[in-house]
Amino acid sequence: MRYVSTRGAAPELSFEAAMLAGLARDGGLYLPESWPQLDAATIGGFSGLSYEEVAVAVMRSFVGEAFSEVEFREIVGRAYAAFDHPARCPLVQIGPSDWILELHHGPTLAFKDVAMQLIGRMFDAVLARRGERVAIVGATSGDTGSAAIEAFRGLDAADVFILYPHGRVSEVQRRQMTTPSEPNVHAVAVEGDFDACQALVKAMFSDLPFRDEMRLGAVNSINWARVMAQVVYYFTAAVALGAPAREIAFSVPTGNFGDVFAGHVARAIGLPVAGLVIATNENDILHRTLVTGRHEKAGVVPTITPSMDIEVSSNFERLLWELYDRDGAAVRQLMEELRAGGFALRQGAATTLRSQFASGRADQAQTSAMIARVARETGLVIDPHTAVGLVAAEQARGDRAIPMVTLGTAHAAKFPDAVEAACGLRPALPARMADLFDRPERIDVLPNDLAALQSYIRERARP
Repeated sequence: MRYVSTRGAAPELSFEAAMLAGLARDGGLYLPESWPQLDAATIGGFSGLSYEEVAVAVMRSFVGEAFSEVEFREIVGRAYAAFDHPARCPLVQIGPSDWILELHHGPTLAFKDVAMQLIGRMFDAVLARRGERVAIVGATSGDTGSAAIEAFRGLDAADVFILYPHGRVSEVQRRQMTTPSEPNVHAVAVEGDFDACQALVKAMFSDLPFRDEMRLGAVNSINWARVMAQVVYYFTAAVALGAPAREIAFSVPTGNFGDVFAGHVARAIGLPVAGLVIATNENDILHRTLVTGRHEKAGVVPTITPSMDIEVSSNFERLLWELYDRDGAAVRQLMEELRAGGFALRQGAATTLRSQFASGRADQAQTSAMIARVARETGLVIDPHTAVGLVAAEQARGDRAIPMVTLGTAHAAKFPDAVEAACGLRPALPARMADLFDRPERIDVLPNDLAALQSYIRERARP
């Protein structure tokens, strides 16, 4: 399996090289040169298998020769051993044909653990084999950062630098990033929003001399391995509900577009997906794109769903590459127009987009009302991001005979204030994290300035 850049000017890489590179040297994102296929018999055979067994089967074609069969199985097994549910990503029924796919049973209580625990172990294996070190740099709107820190903390081969928007994440999210004591972990509060953090990361990767000097590695969802790992739970959920004999629809709370793009990949490689709903909060650039055919910035406003307070959704570039027939030059032009404010999709691309996705939008009042309603009707306490997914699922719902699965992206205890305000119940952290608010924090606040950030990393990255 070879990997190519969405912008068409970077060299093709193996899975191992693409994983370590993260962002392509031409500024694009890596994707497989072709989609492997899983037939109905293979998918049907996933029934009754463990999550780990399905994960190996789904991802094996993507990783190619990076790991032997035995080594990859061992890596996958270690990645999910710390999850606190035997199903890893269990389904919970909330209505006659409505389900929540709980993705918060990992170490940091968010769906990012599903991919990050795997990536940490893959990086560790590859770097040990090569005798190399990297400086992991990532931007987070809340959950990616803590998941990355948890996956890489204490590793000899990596230093971790996580950028988050100062004052724009929940207290639990912040403390998960600032309380680890390992010296290879650095949480950086940037004076700006998530898009500013993400722009700084991309700028560092685009500064090729700095990138090579510091041996930068990326664990944001710009890294293909992140998306690849998230494809698995679409298969486990769908098979549990009757696939491939029937189609399943999914509603996906969406920020950086990686999770919903993973659903697109699952469909591309053979899963019978009836529909993919892009669920947005007030920062609804993706919903507006489907409605109007124009992808235009309008500014980011802070909400009770901070992980979705994003305007530049990096992984949308991967979908654009497909919508524009894998034309790297066309994608480069669209990204230039986006930097200037936005672009209009050509008619064929807009039509294809609407045929492949639906969308919905939830404001904060609708989000809070959904939290209260689910608690009242089912006794289940959900986080605000999952609530956005449920609102959008209702807005975009088609045939009610088709199961609708909403991705439950985080544990409610990560957003206790918003949840308590909505339903009167204050969710508690698991016992293993009960002392989180007593742990000392390490926080470095930096301006939204590339030179200042590069100096910070140079001073702290181990040789």
